[in-house]
Amino acid sequence: MVAIIKTSNSVQRILNYNEIKVKEGKAECISAINFPLELERLNFNLKLNRFVKQASLNENVKRNAVHISLNFDPSENHSKEKLNEIARVYIEKIGFGKQPYLVYQHHDAGHPHLHLITNNIQRDGKRIDLHLLAIRKSEPARKEIEETFGLVKAEGRKTKEKFSLQPIANRKVEYGKAESKKAINGVLNRVLFEYKYSSLPELNAVLNQYNVHADRGTEDSRVFRNNGLLYKILDENSKPVGVPIKASDFYNKPTLKFLEERFKINETKKESYKSHLKNAIRLAFNDKKVITPEKLANSIQSEGIHVVLRKSKDGQLYGITYVDHKTNCIFNGSGLGKEFSAKGIMEKCIVNKSFQNHNHQKSVQFSEVCETQSNLKTNPTDILFRIENTNEYLPKKNKQKKKKRIRRGI
Repeated sequence: MVAIIKTSNSVQRILNYNEIKVKEGKAECISAINFPLELERLNFNLKLNRFVKQASLNENVKRNAVHISLNFDPSENHSKEKLNEIARVYIEKIGFGKQPYLVYQHHDAGHPHLHLITNNIQRDGKRIDLHLLAIRKSEPARKEIEETFGLVKAEGRKTKEKFSLQPIANRKVEYGKAESKKAINGVLNRVLFEYKYSSLPELNAVLNQYNVHADRGTEDSRVFRNNGLLYKILDENSKPVGVPIKASDFYNKPTLKFLEERFKINETKKESYKSHLKNAIRLAFNDKKVITPEKLANSIQSEGIHVVLRKSKDGQLYGITYVDHKTNCIFNGSGLGKEFSAKGIMEKCIVNKSFQNHNHQKSVQFSEVCETQSNLKTNPTDILFRIENTNEYLPKKNKQKKKKRIRRGI
């Protein structure tokens, strides 16, 4: 990520620039923080007046408007939620967390980037020092954010330098290979803001693929009673290893309260993606070889869908969860409908198995008929040859007559 900071004596000019981009369809205002109204209710004048009122608290400051652009690698495609979180953390780290600010997502360049508008006059009229802000606060903040959010790292500090095109490593966490908190944090920052989950088991369905697990503890544990949440690293057998880390110990505080808010938001967001997953599952069952849940999982894996099968100790399937990596949605089977629940999938497998057994039986019968017909169509010359060389096919009376004649001749 590259951060560019510019100051100005006209917030109106900066606001105009971004709002024109919005009208042209090249940008979108995705967040308004420390404003008296919600973003949807803010028009141009309300946005401008908020900054002007703040600036009027110290009229001796000439350059009171701050315009920041955060530029990401072309390979990165972050959700609005994640971009807003990155902007929030950056603003706080450079000392503007209590200031009013707007976040615009721009689509007019070859790489994703944000524009942030704020000012440096505080509520008490004191100004925030802008001298060497880029070196003193922005650079350390940028580097820390790259680590925290797993962003592609920028090469150097100059604005004209190119981005690093190294791919983001979204590999499984391996205990002992890296510092646990840092490793878990990298996974959380990818999953929490980019996937649509509406329960803790659904979230774990994708976290577990990276060897990370969110755990509330047992019902009689202190963690559970206090609505706490722990994050653990899993080994290759899906067993917890190492020391669990409290959700509150992470910078972004991915606590149970935070997740419950995400559950509500995601429940609505992922509704429109159900049909894509349902169609993929139905198409998979058109292949009559899909006779077990495991074969279903293998069949739709090529469609970017990961299936989590939950089984009892005796091997009975009691739950199923689908992780659609194309739409970034996680669904519990029963949430899609009865036919996609564990029971529904087992019934579909039984139907396919019955169809396969019926076809096999018909195939065996057909094979037996063919073999019989083949025997009846034996070559006539073969039959004659066997008669001439053996007594096997002569009637019993003829065999006796032949013996008698031979005796008389003697």
